[in-house]
Amino acid sequence: MSTTTDASPATPLPLLVLGRGRELHTERGVECPGELPAASDPDLVARARAAKTALGDRVFVLGHHYQRDEVIEFADVTGDSFKLAKDAAARPTAPYIVFCGVHFMAESADILTGDDQTVILPDLAAGCSMADMAAIRQVEDAWDDLVEAGVADRTVPVTYMNSSAAIKAFTGRHGGTICTSSNARTALTWALEQAGEGGKVLFLPDQHLGRNTFVRDLGGSLDGCVVFDPHRPMGGLTRAELEAATMILWRGHCSVHGRFSLEAVEQARREIPDVKVIVHPECRHEVVEAADEVGSTEKIIKTIAAAPDGTSWVVGTELNLVRRLGAMFPKQRIAFLEKNVCYCSTMNRIDLPHLVWTLESLVEGRVVNPIRVDPEVAHHARVALDQMLALPGETSKD
Repeated sequence: MSTTTDASPATPLPLLVLGRGRELHTERGVECPGELPAASDPDLVARARAAKTALGDRVFVLGHHYQRDEVIEFADVTGDSFKLAKDAAARPTAPYIVFCGVHFMAESADILTGDDQTVILPDLAAGCSMADMAAIRQVEDAWDDLVEAGVADRTVPVTYMNSSAAIKAFTGRHGGTICTSSNARTALTWALEQAGEGGKVLFLPDQHLGRNTFVRDLGGSLDGCVVFDPHRPMGGLTRAELEAATMILWRGHCSVHGRFSLEAVEQARREIPDVKVIVHPECRHEVVEAADEVGSTEKIIKTIAAAPDGTSWVVGTELNLVRRLGAMFPKQRIAFLEKNVCYCSTMNRIDLPHLVWTLESLVEGRVVNPIRVDPEVAHHARVALDQMLALPGETSKD
């Protein structure tokens, strides 16, 4: 990348100098078309309430479980990504959907809602590191590699909800399905049946969910899994390795759940009597194997809610939710699995100042940060999402 500094507009620099120069096309969400309220403003809560009241039924605010408490307070519904997208689709009379989450979630909501509705992301820089690990060009190149290796005609793509609309559309074009962490077992079972004898699944973009589901839920072997590295020729795999594999796992992971370790599980068992360990299936395989319970965010909440008073839990998922669980269930003893604090940095970009700015802009008649998926991309992504909805069993949670 090259740019110029403000002081010396004719001098090219190979990199931006800290505090000098701008590359706004690579800094979505850095600048707002108006004044962003100061985080120290003591009236932020009152301003948010006033703006939301003024908008009434014209706005529907969605809050992901990993959002800050200050944002969750103003959410009309809370949940995981696909549940929230479906909640938005179930409110066709609300012209404005404010999605307090990350970019791929807002894209899914835009795909599922009506053309007369606008989905808004309060900060466009709220992305997802996992989703960003699978760029559409990389995935298309990977598919070409599978064609060259002679296995593409027996491979069905299964894409985790935590992916861009472009990757979902790729999946729809190639006869695959989307999955959530709740229905990944059902999705993999369906995909392997579609692939037929000697068939394979290309699982995008989280290798851990794919591996854990195949081995733990379907009784598969770790030897049946290979990891495709998009930064290496043929994914760093030989044709023989691709031929022998059942699960071709994309080299991606969640930057939060990937930090939990087996050592942390063992330490919790040493230090907390009768502790129960519950983790998300995006965690590494050895962590999932050592846990007492494994499940989606919704399952984690329901499991702890149903446990007897006085139960001790250590929870392996995003810290905002773990702290909220402690407040929701004060008769349980709830602790975070890792000693190192582990917020989702991109989820935390949606804060009260951005929410106030978004709502007050709508009151003034301005729509900021709309999320609009290209119609052709949306069509093919919807094909993959509809295939998920057609799977047997529960498909509305992740």
